[in-house]
Amino acid sequence: MTRPALVLASASPRRLELLARLGLVPAAVDPADIEETPFSSELPRDYARRMAEGKAAAVAPRHAGAVVLAADTVVAAGRRILGKPADAGEAAAMLKLLSGRRHRVLSAVTVIDAAGRARHRLSETVVAVKPLSPAELASYLAGGEWCGKAGAYAIQGAFEAYVRFLSGSHSGVIGLPLFETRALLATAGVL
Repeated sequence: MTRPALVLASASPRRLELLARLGLVPAAVDPADIEETPFSSELPRDYARRMAEGKAAAVAPRHAGAVVLAADTVVAAGRRILGKPADAGEAAAMLKLLSGRRHRVLSAVTVIDAAGRARHRLSETVVAVKPLSPAELASYLAGGEWCGKAGAYAIQGAFEAYVRFLSGSHSGVIGLPLFETRALLATAGVL
């Protein structure tokens, strides 16, 4: 039986690297272009799932007979969604909010199989950040790693040295929870 082609509905190089850990190289990378503004009072879990579903649904019609994989990762401090900071000042404010406390990282995955059936999984990870000194904060911001990262950090980079503990999926915090993704792709016939 021939396996269906896999299409990644994301431009994230990290998601490509994580898929490679499963031994997968997508036949196509086709990022979705959808509106990503959270609704007023939308909860982080609901937002993550809506984004993953929306990305998959936007890309699937362009790839008939393929399996489409989409994901979205949200950093949440309580009910507050921390997106990608616009500048260093916004990044500093986010990191100060996360400093010395726990927060959640929600990674939603949607797979639309070759027959058009959508399946969803959500990974929730608790991340505890040590209290950041002004010097640590300044050093991290100066490195620029915060650019383009939800919550102003990349756990796979220098920021990992400030993480006291993590309970959940390390790959989910990076951007694609491999356990959930593998299960969905196996069900869709890709693995």
